[in-house]
Amino acid sequence: MDCPTEERLIRNRLEPMQGVARLDFDLLARELTVYHTLADAQPLESALRALDMAPRVLADGDDASAGEAAFAPGLAMRQKLLLAASGLAAAGAEVLAWTTGKEGGVAVLICAAVSLLCAGLPTLKKGWIALKNLTINIYFLMSLAVAGAIAIGKWPEAAMVVFLFALAEEIEALSLERARHAIRSLTALAPETAEVWFAGASAGGAQGEWRTSAVGAVVVGARIRVRTGERVPLDAQVSTGRAALDQASITGESLPVDKSAGDALYAGSIVVDGVVEATVTATARDSTLARIASAVQDAQAQRAPTQRFVDQFARYYTPAVVAFAVLIAVGGALALGGAWSAWLYKALVLLVIACPCALVVATPVTVVSGLAAAARNGILVKGGVWLERGRLLKAVALDKTGTLTLGKPQLTDVLALNTLSKPAALRLAASLDDASTHPVARAIVAGWRDLDEGASLEKVDDFAVLNGLGVTGRIAGEAWHLGNHRLVESLGLCSPELETQLARLEAAGKTAIVLCSSREAVALFAVADAVRPESAPAMRALKRLGVTPVMLTGDNPTTARAIAGSLGIDDARGNLLPQDKQDAIAELSSQRGMTAMVGDGVNDAPALARADIGFAMGAAGTATALETADVAIMDDDPRKIAAFIGLSRKVSAVLIQNIALALGIKVVFLALALAGEATLWMAVFADVGASLLVVANGLRVRRHFADRQAVALAG
Repeated sequence: MDCPTEERLIRNRLEPMQGVARLDFDLLARELTVYHTLADAQPLESALRALDMAPRVLADGDDASAGEAAFAPGLAMRQKLLLAASGLAAAGAEVLAWTTGKEGGVAVLICAAVSLLCAGLPTLKKGWIALKNLTINIYFLMSLAVAGAIAIGKWPEAAMVVFLFALAEEIEALSLERARHAIRSLTALAPETAEVWFAGASAGGAQGEWRTSAVGAVVVGARIRVRTGERVPLDAQVSTGRAALDQASITGESLPVDKSAGDALYAGSIVVDGVVEATVTATARDSTLARIASAVQDAQAQRAPTQRFVDQFARYYTPAVVAFAVLIAVGGALALGGAWSAWLYKALVLLVIACPCALVVATPVTVVSGLAAAARNGILVKGGVWLERGRLLKAVALDKTGTLTLGKPQLTDVLALNTLSKPAALRLAASLDDASTHPVARAIVAGWRDLDEGASLEKVDDFAVLNGLGVTGRIAGEAWHLGNHRLVESLGLCSPELETQLARLEAAGKTAIVLCSSREAVALFAVADAVRPESAPAMRALKRLGVTPVMLTGDNPTTARAIAGSLGIDDARGNLLPQDKQDAIAELSSQRGMTAMVGDGVNDAPALARADIGFAMGAAGTATALETADVAIMDDDPRKIAAFIGLSRKVSAVLIQNIALALGIKVVFLALALAGEATLWMAVFADVGASLLVVANGLRVRRHFADRQAVALAG
């Protein structure tokens, strides 16, 4: 079951059954999900077996491809031998008919019969099943063409048509398998075993030991160890050790990421250097990797807009062409004269050309290739509809904190205002802030540690927090104060020069902190939510695509304008509550056209829901974002917004190319058939060639990001 014509055959049989509520088809995975109220699935199995579909019931979590591997090799060898015998016999029939001039000779009949028996029985059987179920599909059309060719004495052509069709099905199956592999490879990244710590006395008398265990048996809370060169088997949190991990398969990050105690590990990532012990945080079925694979599977099972259109078109197109072929066969001789057999032959050629397989297979292969390419680069698209919509985006609204910025304050400026040196002033400030948990205080302490790692802080006596102002304390007997602009004013230590400095920093969107002695202000510090290094290139990339970036933030307008200006964003809006962001998205959609919202998937939920496409950033760290967003960026790289839009445009271009190829080839051969210039085996070549062309063209999308990187390197 991998062709939409087979889907229609199954729907016609199962949907009228009592107790069947819904059918979900995943043709590329060859899976059918039936929602029903029956006591058991036996009636469904019987109905499918009557259609020669040979169903296997899958338990929850089973992989359909696992069962295929068990019997495929032997069956493939048998098929190869039968196909070879059919091809030799069909070629022999053609040669004998050409040399003897007798298409009905005994030797020709024997060769044709051998070819039909070796390769034609499955096609004829499926054609009979389609006829019984009043369904017009490729097997019915091919069976009708073969029967018609035999009826008018075209035995060699009947044999050649059967052989070419069987060969084409094998080639097409191999091509489609490449598309299936693109999805299946996502689930094969995690290892099947894990090194787990088992407490208790071991054989050697130790209080526990490391053992190899199947990942499916490892529970949440278990302790695992991962060494250099190994893949992380399960989502976990580092408890001890340090390591650099390649997590490109999850987040798409090109460089290894350092991990230490408290950091998250994702199943499927690779330890490049180091050894870590970690506590399991999710079972194999609930890991980030499993959720990604599941989301992609669900996404590719959904019909994209183009696919829905093509399916509907094919549903009416095929019967229309069959009716036209009947009209040619019956009305041609009556209206225009000539031999009945000649007009029947033209009608048979039309029937073969009429098969819409190339048309209907064009969209799912292309969409699945796009979904797989995106997932391998850390972009999880929740359905073909979003993959197609991306090309239409005119504006992208982005949250500031955690999206365009790192989401945590960092020390950016240290200014000494008198004879005290910068290191000395920063050490005094860090000593005062060390006891505070305020994010700005932690940023100052972290800034001092980065500057003077290994040094010790001063002892602070009489430490106190001044609510809304800052902190105070005594160091070496002298009173020191550290706080905001209002604290300096309350101490009466403001000066015109200090006011100028404070205004300059605040205009740049920074939080200014002043260190004061009891007599004067001695140093000025600035803390800001640092802009991601990828944000500026991301905004330039959006503009190159003709997409307008807009900043929406709850921060004050001054900070918003300052950061937006540094990134090249012309439209920055501050002091926005969640409802305000939602209203802003509605306004952008009405003024500019299709608009996307980029946020964290939780705080920006109203705006994400209102946007035409919602992007969740850093989705690898939150299951909520992964489940609620239309598109999830697995790491925190805003450049992937433009990458997604570029991929969407590539997918749409390939879809148009495929539809044009499929229809164009059919139009050309329909004209040739009506002119009497096309033969049955040429018609098979045209149909199969079109299918192979659109499959190969659709698979090109998988290389989209690799091709772009190659171009960038060459440039």
